[in-house]
Amino acid sequence: MSMREKKRNITLAERADRHRLYELSVQYAASEIEFVDQTFRRLRGRKARRLREDFCGTANICCEWVRQRKGNRAVGVDIDREVLQWGIENNLSRLSREQRGRVSLLREDVLKVKGAPPDIVSAMNFSYWLFKERTQLRRYFKRVHASLADDGIFFLDAYGGYDAYKEIVEEREIEGEAFTYIWEQAHYNPIDGNLLCHIHFAFDDGSRLEKAFSYNWRLWNLTEIRELLREAGFSRVTTYWQGWDEDGEPDGCFEPALVADADAGWICYISAEK
Repeated sequence: MSMREKKRNITLAERADRHRLYELSVQYAASEIEFVDQTFRRLRGRKARRLREDFCGTANICCEWVRQRKGNRAVGVDIDREVLQWGIENNLSRLSREQRGRVSLLREDVLKVKGAPPDIVSAMNFSYWLFKERTQLRRYFKRVHASLADDGIFFLDAYGGYDAYKEIVEEREIEGEAFTYIWEQAHYNPIDGNLLCHIHFAFDDGSRLEKAFSYNWRLWNLTEIRELLREAGFSRVTTYWQGWDEDGEPDGCFEPALVADADAGWICYISAEK
């Protein structure tokens, strides 16, 4: 902290970078890439080379993909100019010149984007939930299906459980960092499924960054998502459920599942094969 900041008593919240906080507390790029890469190879018997990250935000996944191995190419698509610029300055800048040459970031609508057919399309962190009508979400899924390579796979995630329908606040301390991640489900309408959520951050000096991110979604249930993927033309849809370690905590290993427990809260991966 500079002398000027000390004199002005600048708080940690005022100095915080919300995108960096998000990456530290929410996004696990390495494990996500490991899952989609290994699952694609198991299902298709070859390595994927081209990945498109829809709703890419800071393009963290794109950067991790090109680091994975030489020859991998990534396209990130997002409509938000500010977050794309942040990704260029803070994530792409950490890549080598050769790696940066294998990443393309597009400020476009995911419903209109075109380009070379990717082996993988990824839409994680429930980003596609911004489509609130069945016709909208089915249209997006159809666009993904049409854009994929002939043996391409669409990867996405979902969350649920009976706590997902509640207006609650959950806090999680981030190990090794001077802040706490706060997830707030501020409002849920059971009639139309509209869900309003916020991410806040609280810091060790007592300051807070309120509504660092807000999400106005529809809470889609897993049955609806799977049905819409099939309606969009995907030949096989698989759900991957997380296991538990000996302490009763999620173990980070996602395996194909047909039956799961009715837990208070869960997160799963989904693969949809063209």
